[in-house]
Amino acid sequence: MSKIWLIGFALLSLLFFANASQNKTSQPQQNASGALTGTLQKMIVENASVTMQLDLNALNGSNSLVARPVTLQFSVAANSFFPILVFNDLLRGVKPGSMALIPSRSGGIPAIPSKLGASLKQLVVEKRSSGQGSGLAVRDSKTGFTFFDVAGGDYDYNTNARSLRIAGGRLLISKEFAKALGRLSDAGSIVGKISVGAAMQPIEITQVVNGKPKSVVAPPFRQGAGPRAPSLVPGPDIIVGDLPDMVQIGSAGSQVGLGLATTSCNNGDVPVNFYALPNTDHPFFPQNLYRMSGGADNTERIEQIGQSWIKHTFGAAEDDACDLGCNTNNCTTFSQLCPGCSDPYLAGENGWWDLLGSRAWANPFTGAFPVDVTNHTGHAHDDVSHRIRVNVDDLNTTLNTGATYFAEAAYLDPLEYTWCQAPPRTVQHV
Repeated sequence: MSKIWLIGFALLSLLFFANASQNKTSQPQQNASGALTGTLQKMIVENASVTMQLDLNALNGSNSLVARPVTLQFSVAANSFFPILVFNDLLRGVKPGSMALIPSRSGGIPAIPSKLGASLKQLVVEKRSSGQGSGLAVRDSKTGFTFFDVAGGDYDYNTNARSLRIAGGRLLISKEFAKALGRLSDAGSIVGKISVGAAMQPIEITQVVNGKPKSVVAPPFRQGAGPRAPSLVPGPDIIVGDLPDMVQIGSAGSQVGLGLATTSCNNGDVPVNFYALPNTDHPFFPQNLYRMSGGADNTERIEQIGQSWIKHTFGAAEDDACDLGCNTNNCTTFSQLCPGCSDPYLAGENGWWDLLGSRAWANPFTGAFPVDVTNHTGHAHDDVSHRIRVNVDDLNTTLNTGATYFAEAAYLDPLEYTWCQAPPRTVQHV
């Protein structure tokens, strides 16, 4: 589902960065005062391939003057968060992010250092933030160990193909790798080249008029995780896989009570407990409703017109709605949502009072809440209480001609906080 937000963006300052692209498309439109007008796209990798050409003699510290080349081929995990900024079809910047690499061959590569060989299945190409040395690096995603810094390289964005090409990047042995090899003097030495070819997809499109953002659209991905996707992320990771339905459950006076169907997915490699109350070890989620309207094209503003109390989960079906590869091994089905599995809740079910608790009783940072979080004593109920409460006039299509409505849910879970607060595992979360 697309989501549209009207917000201010510090991102716009990036439009004045030097253009890193070599393409020949027209320059951004400007008015007499120099303010920019056009379309700013934030894009990530849809799919890609990466090629590393290594000189084994240089990599292994040989004194031979004859190169011994080997080529490593990788595909890239779908929807890798390696963001670029494109303004009026021109590449304007590359933001910090990474691409997870999937080796194209299952066996080891002869003669490469054993430390590098052991990490081949968990390498990433990372764009570092400013002040961290070279722009790109090749490192182990699980340990954070950096093998190569990348110097130079030409960046080319093709508008028609929505593709990014990085060519001619030089692979330099990092100080960390040189130390592990016992050859500190080889730090910074060139041992090969790297190239990237990536199909990009927009995740945020901003219309800019005279230097100011007028509307922002977050389009849905053109593809989801598929069979070529990498292994699940380390730890628990409950995500919203789908919002398939919304229904009216009740009404009272000038308001209606709505329920939003949700499908949760465990994108992590650790089972997540779905124990029923009074056990507090389970995810919960709020439900919200927004309306976009105003202006000639009804994209002038977005308003929140309804919200619910938080829904507390109980029991998990082990479906595979997110196509992550549901794995029920070493997992207690129903009591836990297993790695890669999904669990649906019907729209009407998400409006049950006995499973709804006040947002004020839950800590959004830790996921903690009291045992009696769904205690409803001391206040009266009508047919819209605690559900997504919305004024009927806000839904009236005659009063809101051309408006677009957006529903939202977000799962929070105490295990995710506990797991991230445990002793460091040298794993980074994005």
